[in-house]
Amino acid sequence: MRASNLFTKTSKTAPADEVAKNAQLLIRAGYVYKEMAGAYAYLPLGLRVIEKIKEIVRQEMNAIHSNELVMTSLQRKEIWEKTGRWDDKVVDIWFKTQLADKTEVGLGWSHEEPIVEMLHQYIHSYKDLPVSLYQFQTKMRNEKRAKSGVMRGREFIMKDMYSFHATKEDLDHYYDQTIEAYKRVYDRLGIGQDTYVTFASGGAFTKFSHEFQTICDAGEDVIYLHRGQNIAVNEEVVDDAVKELGIKREELEKVKTVETGNIFNFGTQKTDEMGLYFTDQDGKQASLWIGSYGIGISRAMGVIVEKMADDRGLVWPANIAPYTVYLARLGVEDNVVQAADKLYDELTAAGVEVYYDDRDERPGTKFADADLLGFPLRVVVSAKTEEQGKFEVKLRTESESALVDRAELESQLKQLANS
Repeated sequence: MRASNLFTKTSKTAPADEVAKNAQLLIRAGYVYKEMAGAYAYLPLGLRVIEKIKEIVRQEMNAIHSNELVMTSLQRKEIWEKTGRWDDKVVDIWFKTQLADKTEVGLGWSHEEPIVEMLHQYIHSYKDLPVSLYQFQTKMRNEKRAKSGVMRGREFIMKDMYSFHATKEDLDHYYDQTIEAYKRVYDRLGIGQDTYVTFASGGAFTKFSHEFQTICDAGEDVIYLHRGQNIAVNEEVVDDAVKELGIKREELEKVKTVETGNIFNFGTQKTDEMGLYFTDQDGKQASLWIGSYGIGISRAMGVIVEKMADDRGLVWPANIAPYTVYLARLGVEDNVVQAADKLYDELTAAGVEVYYDDRDERPGTKFADADLLGFPLRVVVSAKTEEQGKFEVKLRTESESALVDRAELESQLKQLANS
């Protein structure tokens, strides 16, 4: 990508009403556009980050044999009435509207009921089980106070997955597999060391569910950590969990976090409510066991910004950065232009993702943009580097640059590709 072909521009300021650090930086760097409170458009650079996060999640969900699909955003009222969750007193974040024929419909805040309804057509026998389905979907939730930038909005991108099983034991096994898959996701996103499987309220279906809580100063949640036993408990269930798990409350450390994922064991209640059954090996009608598993894709993007950005701008892990290299051409002399063009073409042909700043701007402007945009490696081509037959390189996480030859440049790129 050449900078001259990108319609977005960086900015020194963010909207006055935007207080979240993640949104301020993403807006200034041209990754997102704020439509309104709690709703953001993902611009070309932001979309590349979102798609890379999704691909990591997709790979791990595929690895536990889940099938990807995309459900509709429009949802039928009568489906949700079966479980009582159409009632605004039960679920108070609905966006509801009417079709032209006056049919009342909802805009999907979750897809548990629609997935169960759909599977009436596909699950009949024990031979049809187990089934696991996931999607990447824009969810709509009428939050009373949308805040925290892309970490909490009225419209956001989520991965939700649902699994269906013939027995409790099979669901328990898959539930544990999903926990491990989620751990791999957060490790690959660079936040695994600060993300904890956390006991949380299970509601009507189970005593405890599990959240994936990431330590973050900008978080709205509070958890209690027992670092020695690697146990984390949500503040709302800490007393019950202490009794259940046999730990001492004074040994727990209170920390602020963001919920980046959650999983629920729904048992058979939801399929019983919606009349979804199967014929077991004895020819008898039996209830299905269901698990529900979510990861906030856009929220993960915001958390990574909050945790990794510095006073100069964004800092992306190499595997989700929009581009690996920020190639800055300093000068418009023919030999400089030719050298920079050549390097861009060769690296691109080799599969390296390069953002080529071919603008006629001052070095200071380009260097400030390189820091703000947060790509892992800055490479400079200038009259000075051409004289020495080298390139000036600087990692985004370091303050000093170095002159390297082509072989050393390629070595650094290989290291980033493997990081």
